[in-house]
Amino acid sequence: MTSKDEASLNRKEQILDAAATLFAQLGYYKTTTARVAQAVGVTQPYVFHFFTTKEALYLAVLERAYQRILYAFTSVEAPPEHLQETMGKAFVDLLVDHRDEILLIMMAYTTPEPAIREHTRQQFELIYERVENRFTQAGLEDPQDKASSFIGHGLLIAMSETLDLPHICRWREKDPEKYGLHDSGSAGV
Repeated sequence: MTSKDEASLNRKEQILDAAATLFAQLGYYKTTTARVAQAVGVTQPYVFHFFTTKEALYLAVLERAYQRILYAFTSVEAPPEHLQETMGKAFVDLLVDHRDEILLIMMAYTTPEPAIREHTRQQFELIYERVENRFTQAGLEDPQDKASSFIGHGLLIAMSETLDLPHICRWREKDPEKYGLHDSGSAGV
């Protein structure tokens, strides 16, 4: 790979990072490709070099987040009796390290654009299948119910984070320093 190729890849990642932040802060409709370009320090046509539309950019941000989740859930190693907890910790780690992306993915179903809704439906189906498969392989009782509850808990975490209601889901209290909590109990991330 040439240095020009590496620079281009880095810029693409910077665009995705900036887009994730802006989409998380402003929402899908208020985020523009012009704002994303400005945040990265490039021109809007440069953003369109990688992503032909705002929707394509949004889907790319979501896809990167889905891949992070799938990798985290499939690469976790734990004995069956600790698998759910260990996978839950992997999700929390993703939320800490890639907060905007993970919150976007967990809330993407609220965006009414048909292509985004369909992509989100397909990806959540895939995540469910992977989680259920992990629980089945581990020999957990009722893997379908456990997979549904596991994903539901992830949605609850995302909702409590998005609405800044930490008392709904108290996962951050287990290790406050790791999650940047202040005395007030709100996240500093």
